[in-house]
Amino acid sequence: MSHSKAHHRRTGKNRFRAPQPPSPITNGTYDTDRPFDMCPQRTVNGSEDCLYLGLYSRPWSTQEKLRPVVLTFYGGGFVRGSASFDIPPSAFPVLNVSSSNDYITVYSNYRTNVFGFLPGSKVASHPDVDLNPGLLDQQAALKWIQKHISKFGGDPNNVTIWGQSAGGGSVVAQTIATGNQGLNLFTKAMTSSPFWPKTPRYDAPESEAIYQQTLYDVGCTNATDEIACLKSADLQALRESALRLSTSLQYTTSAFTFGPVIDDKFLNTPLSSVIRNEHVNADLVLTSYNLYEGENFIPPGFANSTTSSTDGFNSSSSSFDTWLRGYLPSFTATDIIAVKSLYPPTGSAEDMSYNTTYTRAGLIYRDVVLACPAYWLSSSAKKGWVIEYTISPAKHASDVQYWNTVGEIQTTDRATYQGYAGAMASFVQTGDPNMHKVTNGSVVGVPDVESRKQFLITSEELKQGELGMLEERCAFWLSVAGRVPI
Repeated sequence: MSHSKAHHRRTGKNRFRAPQPPSPITNGTYDTDRPFDMCPQRTVNGSEDCLYLGLYSRPWSTQEKLRPVVLTFYGGGFVRGSASFDIPPSAFPVLNVSSSNDYITVYSNYRTNVFGFLPGSKVASHPDVDLNPGLLDQQAALKWIQKHISKFGGDPNNVTIWGQSAGGGSVVAQTIATGNQGLNLFTKAMTSSPFWPKTPRYDAPESEAIYQQTLYDVGCTNATDEIACLKSADLQALRESALRLSTSLQYTTSAFTFGPVIDDKFLNTPLSSVIRNEHVNADLVLTSYNLYEGENFIPPGFANSTTSSTDGFNSSSSSFDTWLRGYLPSFTATDIIAVKSLYPPTGSAEDMSYNTTYTRAGLIYRDVVLACPAYWLSSSAKKGWVIEYTISPAKHASDVQYWNTVGEIQTTDRATYQGYAGAMASFVQTGDPNMHKVTNGSVVGVPDVESRKQFLITSEELKQGELGMLEERCAFWLSVAGRVPI
């Protein structure tokens, strides 16, 4: 594992700015083995001097050919998280599933919460700050790869981006970003449960409310120069403000508050508009989602017949209606009726049948934020594939045990491990999840979306299933996307 400083420290004048080039090394030596800090979290951890990246690969010499590269983005709801700088690193089981795959994995920090996603019209108009700097950090890592990765044995013309949860949402952002068009920073995109929450414009009322509340929390409301005040504000005050804001809407609108916004520069167009035009920045896309993962993000009270003092919801139809109107406040009465018809109190979807408010609401959230973004991305690429993970509990991140860290499950359930992680490794290495298939010939491969099928990971077997039900629901969400907004 080798580490590198990718960009200059973020403190003071560089806070909220796009990443700046690092200072030059004056003595000719840079210590890549020392530890590096994470970006500011919402408690007391992390530093604003955080834009570092790490590289992991098998041994390589300059006489050997260059290898594929995968840049990973971490999850955390766009409000927390950091890159993996440990040995063995995150996602090592994917590389390790077969010796036929040999690629470099790059782990890069990016700013989250208020430091990476402070919205507002005054942020947009000020020359010394930028919207979506967290996404710009990710793009800077991609540019670093183009410039430097060949020195480490990586092929800058064979780059995959990959992430889980908000890391997968980061892949969505980079794949639809106007700011990446024509740069050829990557050719392949892989997302695991891509978390793509509602993406308002930077100057939408909800965006301005976040900006104003941040000003208030750190004592900058009456400042002559609000941006200068925010730049000099106490780090811990900003952390504490970010924590309050990121949990303030968690159950009323099922959101973590901070995240990408439409900025009219880098992220110029909403996902739904890009999908309608079928123009994404990756030729090949492999995506996945989990059967019940929407349930991680909805009010837990939906599982109870009595109102929870924590979130104020229960399993009644009236409580469901209250949540639905809060989650989709711009929907008309006709829109709400259409949603409730598509997701009735008792229904089915893919490999599930349900009759509870909890599962019903979870399915809506899963489709809007996770499953439909996954399907849309794969279906808009030149060639795409979709995987659905259904092994109980099939909640958000329950699948990472097969590919993220070394664990017993990779030995005790080797068939699933080889089929799942093997498809991912093959995609990174070759651009096709079936080219370096690890499972034997009796096990089906991953079907492409043109076949209108998806790859199903079940507790009994690996198989192929129909995409039709998901396609129907995602077509509805695409038709009303402007009022979500996504």
